[in-house]
Amino acid sequence: MPENDKEITLEELAAADGKDGRPVYIAFQGRVYDVSRSPLWESGSHMASHQAGQDLSGEFADAPHGLEVLDRYPQVGVLQRPPAPEMAPAIPGWLAWLLMRLPLLKRHPHPMLVHFPIVFMIATTSFNILYLLTGRKSFELTAVNCLGGGVLFIPAAMLTGVFSWWLNYQARTFKPVIIKLVLSPILFACALTAFIWRWLHPDIMENLGGVNLIYLGLIFLLFPLVCIIGWYGAQITFPLHEE
Repeated sequence: MPENDKEITLEELAAADGKDGRPVYIAFQGRVYDVSRSPLWESGSHMASHQAGQDLSGEFADAPHGLEVLDRYPQVGVLQRPPAPEMAPAIPGWLAWLLMRLPLLKRHPHPMLVHFPIVFMIATTSFNILYLLTGRKSFELTAVNCLGGGVLFIPAAMLTGVFSWWLNYQARTFKPVIIKLVLSPILFACALTAFIWRWLHPDIMENLGGVNLIYLGLIFLLFPLVCIIGWYGAQITFPLHEE
């Protein structure tokens, strides 16, 4: 099979998806093949498991056939190499030592802790609303305890979040990260201020008026803040792709 050195970009490869009469290209180990005449690639789909217009280098190991099937089809080019990624910052010696001693830290410690401040902050707002609706002091006391739990866990979640961002994303800045970096300290400041305020004035929810309304505003602010932070955190882990 003659070599074809024409460079094909990932965008050009993706466009050859076999739909609407377009050719059917697949890539394997840097080479791009035209499999349009294969009845098994009709409409750009193969065995309802593989789609044309993609690099299938990592999927051939599971195929029931060998690589010799590619010899039946013309090579139309080579896959253009993407630009070299930026060099990741070197891991400091102390961190390399810590990761060696505690391999668990490599397995994303942030998700292990982030659920606690989320549920504590939502519960703080929710139980205070229940107190306002019912007047039952037990709801307000539960809200205070949840607020205290949030104050304890927010710093841990923030520290592990920065650690995971640095370790897994090389501290690259993109929209969800920026929003989390800005809003997380604001969330902690609101929670800590409200907790200290309630500690110094145990009857504050019974005397809502004047400056005490600011306390209630802080309590209500916790809910949307933690929801926004959680939403963008989920976008990092489970990014949304436009159709």
